[in-house]
Amino acid sequence: MKIIIAGAGEVGFHLAKLLSYESQDITLIDTNKESLAYADSHLDIRVLRGDATSIAVLREAQVESSRLVIGVTSSETTNITLCMLAKQLGSKRTIARISNVEFIDQRDDIKFSELGIDELISPEDLAATEIQLLLNQSAFNDTYEFENGALIMVGVSLPKSAPFVGKMVMEAAKVFPELHFMPIALQRRGTQYTLIPRGDTVFNEEDQVYFVTDRKGMDELYKLTGKKKEEIRNVMILGGSKVGIHTARELCASKFNVKLIEKVKDKAFEIADQLPNALVIQGDGRNVELLEEESLESMDAFIAVTGNSETNIMSCLVAKSRNIKKTIALVENMDYFQLSHSIGVDTLINKKLLAANHIFRHIRKGEVVALTRLNNLNAEILEFIVKPASHVEGRRIRELDFPRSAIIGGVIRDGQGIVALGDFKIKAGDRIVVCCLPQSIPKVEKMFQ
Repeated sequence: MKIIIAGAGEVGFHLAKLLSYESQDITLIDTNKESLAYADSHLDIRVLRGDATSIAVLREAQVESSRLVIGVTSSETTNITLCMLAKQLGSKRTIARISNVEFIDQRDDIKFSELGIDELISPEDLAATEIQLLLNQSAFNDTYEFENGALIMVGVSLPKSAPFVGKMVMEAAKVFPELHFMPIALQRRGTQYTLIPRGDTVFNEEDQVYFVTDRKGMDELYKLTGKKKEEIRNVMILGGSKVGIHTARELCASKFNVKLIEKVKDKAFEIADQLPNALVIQGDGRNVELLEEESLESMDAFIAVTGNSETNIMSCLVAKSRNIKKTIALVENMDYFQLSHSIGVDTLINKKLLAANHIFRHIRKGEVVALTRLNNLNAEILEFIVKPASHVEGRRIRELDFPRSAIIGGVIRDGQGIVALGDFKIKAGDRIVVCCLPQSIPKVEKMFQ
């Protein structure tokens, strides 16, 4: 598949990296010489320096034979213009990254496809959705839903009190005969290595473990991980950024009690007009006295989404020291993101990474219907639909020649989530959730072709 990506920033680079595992024909366009040089030396792709809205540059990138053109530059206008031009020049499909969430909200009224834009991606909208999902599963630090919650992926750092710390996976499974969860990935404390757990893998204290479960299994996981299911109603948001405003609006609509702190006076008044159901406070959220005056201790969750990663992390640490149940920090720096679980903040989110993963799911539609990358882990979650002639159809899971660095986490059949074990027989039409390390993706894909 020939794919053109405009924008060699973190979103574009991460997309190109994901796609380079599969030997796709990728051309990366950018005006920044250093960004292109870095991508060229680290990835097996073609790079092209120039303006992505230049017809000559697009023709040099062979846009007329491309299956997909993706605009992920920092300029919304550039991305929209690029997609309109690319479609006119012969590209089959286009995706534009935007920052104005109003475009997402009004896409039923404005026919963007008629303008040549097949899909709009808003990192701010994705970040707000991710925050709300994290608040709904408050004991866990990472979540992802398949098929509207038929299966749910959750990540949790195991406390010392968790009943199965020191036990093997097979021993932990015996605690609940009616198994409703499956461990799919694990990272030891203080390491950067991702393990795909097997029956003889031992759970250790402070392991970051990811599980796939169904609705019933959520209660089991609360018990097994020693976590308490705590209701979150009172939320403090630091920062009147686009993510902050959008998150506050979504949370108010879901009946959360929201306080939003914005440093700039004029902006605070504007936000107050936009959010009549939220309490907007003008002040510097880095001021601990201000946070305490605004009853920080009475909050159930603290969300820091200013434009400064360090401010977000430090203010979340202050909130954590006041025993706030859930802290979430927005970070731009990918180096911080990699340190997620050692910093002390419950969850770090990076809107660029969310955008890249979301776009990747659209690229893979037809074969892989969903994909997400696990926070801080070098592992991918993929969802396949089983075709009648695929290698896995009609076979039991234990009969499959699955690589050691991949595992089936669950199956969705007729809209019902199933945590499938070795005796489970796969049928055509099943949606299979697989966790695997990047090097295993090509082999796993072949099994579902």
